Amino acid sequence: MSLASDNQKMRRIPRQERAAKRVDALLDAAGDVIAERGFDAATMTAIAERAGTSIGAVYQYFPNKDALVFALRTRYGDEMEAQWSALGDAAQDCSVDELVDRIFALMTDFMASRPAYLPLLSVTLNFRRDAAARNRLRGRFAESFQRYNPALADADAFRVAEVALQVVKSLNPLYAAAKPKERKALVDEYKLAVSSYLATRLG
Repeated sequence: MSLASDNQKMRRIPRQERAAKRVDALLDAAGDVIAERGFDAATMTAIAERAGTSIGAVYQYFPNKDALVFALRTRYGDEMEAQWSALGDAAQDCSVDELVDRIFALMTDFMASRPAYLPLLSVTLNFRRDAAARNRLRGRFAESFQRYNPALADADAFRVAEVALQVVKSLNPLYAAAKPKERKALVDEYKLAVSSYLATRLG
């Protein structure tokens, strides 16, 4: 769940498959236009044209660009959360180093496949993931970490998960600002830091 002001809420909630597909197409088009032009230069008209629909059809669902982009950020957040959850569940089958490799592969693959994700990181939209969802995610990783170190208390395992995931998330703005040729080196530094931390805490 996320927080949104009135001007960030969808004007019309799609309840039929056809309407849901139209909203998905608008979000896809918004992502494409923002990736190409940036947030400020992306207009509702350009998004409508990319989606192959009228500007009026866009306004049926979204009162303004902020609402449309908020919905796109929410979609990205939901997709990322699902991938994190699957990774946390699979962590028991790999070593710490393999887990760290998978974590950062997930991050970089996600950013590469959704090129609007990085430009949107610097956009202020009052976007925040639901605390319960964040805690569930950290709980999954905490349980996985206890498989590596059964002596780790619940509270300690959760704290390790919280610190590790927060460090991983801090890659986003640095990755966005880095030149393409520097990004791999930046990721390698992060992998070293997270691997070293987890190796120390998990034994």
